[in-house]
Amino acid sequence: MSTPPIRNTQAWTTFTYINFGVAALMMTLGIWFMQAPLVTKGFYTMASLMLVSSTIILTKSLRDNDEAQRFHNKIEEARTEKLLMEVGAK
Repeated sequence: MSTPPIRNTQAWTTFTYINFGVAALMMTLGIWFMQAPLVTKGFYTMASLMLVSSTIILTKSLRDNDEAQRFHNKIEEARTEKLLMEVGAK
């Protein structure tokens, strides 16, 4: 029993890229035109970059954990099926 992988549509993928680009542009322009000293702008820039990178890392970690669990379940399912076939053959 193999389930096909769930794929996103091309429209959804394009939307997510555009959404990320618009958000990054808005944050960049907001920091650039902010009436604050350069030190404050630098702090907000670093915080924004760290937020983006930590979001990517968190998403990857969650996906990796899910894929590892699926792989583990496939192995357990195969072992169970093999055991049932051995018991059924006797």
